[in-house]
Amino acid sequence: MDAESLKALQAPLKAQYREAPDAAVITLHAESNGIDGVACKLSTSKGVIEAGLHPATGGSGTQACSGDMLLEALVACAGVTLQAVSTAFGVTLTKSIIRAEGDLDFRGTLGVAKDAPVGFRDIRIVFDIAGDAPPETLQKIVSTSERYCVVLQTLNQRPNITVESTI
Repeated sequence: MDAESLKALQAPLKAQYREAPDAAVITLHAESNGIDGVACKLSTSKGVIEAGLHPATGGSGTQACSGDMLLEALVACAGVTLQAVSTAFGVTLTKSIIRAEGDLDFRGTLGVAKDAPVGFRDIRIVFDIAGDAPPETLQKIVSTSERYCVVLQTLNQRPNITVESTI
């Protein structure tokens, strides 16, 4: 896809969202169902995934880990956004690798140490790119991708989260 094709594809959506801002607000959904053992199954657009404990918390390592899935969602979003931004800039990327890694202190999730956080303490993202543009343009593509990556911005901005239970 080239820049003009991308603009043509998105132009009617942008116009619709300018005229009717509420049309731009879409609710996405996810659901999991517990299964035997300490695991659950979740339906994705690409099939069912079984998630379980990370080996550092007693898991076998044969099931998906939600922490890995969070990092995978981050690099997937950043990767798609990077491709869209580079296309909009009219730049062909010859290399577009995005890596994410995060540090977890499993003492927190296991309740071993109250001062240990539950969740990622640090997350690092690396954009390893090259293309038919000068370095300053490639850096602008990266910074623009950071700005428009939904998962990255969600982590940075910490949305309002409500938790309910039906018992």
